[in-house]
Amino acid sequence: MTDTIDTVRTVARTVGSEHFDLTRAYDAHASSMLGFAVNALRDRALAEECVQETFLRAWRARHTFDSAKGQLLTWLFAIERNVITDVLRSVARMPSITAGRYDDADAIEQDSTAQTVERLRVVEALAVLSPEHRQVVVAVHVIGSSYAELSASTGIPVSTLRTRAFYALRALRSHLDGQEER
Repeated sequence: MTDTIDTVRTVARTVGSEHFDLTRAYDAHASSMLGFAVNALRDRALAEECVQETFLRAWRARHTFDSAKGQLLTWLFAIERNVITDVLRSVARMPSITAGRYDDADAIEQDSTAQTVERLRVVEALAVLSPEHRQVVVAVHVIGSSYAELSASTGIPVSTLRTRAFYALRALRSHLDGQEER
């Protein structure tokens, strides 16, 4: 990953862009994008390659980025989602080598590409939320904690947590609906 950082910074210094600062984008968003890719692929090395490819594609398409149309992070996640989808498709095409007889009962059930892409969309939408809103959604709707338990652990009143959850879910719906329109 260190080689990737150095390469990205070197390229960013040699060629400038008015609308897209690669170095700043990498410093600000690479770690969250790596987490997104690791979550999707369950392979850190492959995830690092995806992040590198994402920033390479972003650099090549830097002239298409318009901050008036959306946030930089959203644009980068859209590129990364496409990179991850491409990787998943290429991995699915590779033949698997098995020792001995293959039996359907012994097969490990894997997520289909569609399920993985859907999970990526949700993770991307969660990444767009503020940390406070994301904390409530993850704790209550993903982990299954109650508002009272979350209130006791954070010291935030239940009414505030419910309000944050309401606005967070509304933002998630809006983000996910916006993705479907593309």
